[in-house]
Amino acid sequence: MVRDIEHAGGPSRLSIRHRTVDGVRVVTVQGQIDKDVEDVFYEALLPEDVATACVRIVVDLRGVTFMDSSGINVFITVHQRVSGAQGWLRIAGARESVVRLLHVVGLDTLIACHPTVEQALAP
Repeated sequence: MVRDIEHAGGPSRLSIRHRTVDGVRVVTVQGQIDKDVEDVFYEALLPEDVATACVRIVVDLRGVTFMDSSGINVFITVHQRVSGAQGWLRIAGARESVVRLLHVVGLDTLIACHPTVEQALAP
């Protein structure tokens, strides 16, 4: 599935794709994660039609050029929901600017961050 949306007031786009690899939901995001796309980003990570029991999610951020606190809030909420159901959330491939943000707010101590999707998928 691919979901593209346009930012309000600008030509930037957010592209979200997801697939399943060995029972793990891999969500690949490209573009900017901000308030305009917060709900779409959340729904892409944890759709309403997916039970949270034992949900395992890897978010591939290689294509994310910007993320603000809206993305951080989505990550925290999804982490809490899946962790409470014995699942997990991992981040992969974030660019240096996004890694810096994850580190500054301490999210990298709550959610495992990996250089690649393959490493994030490893047990």
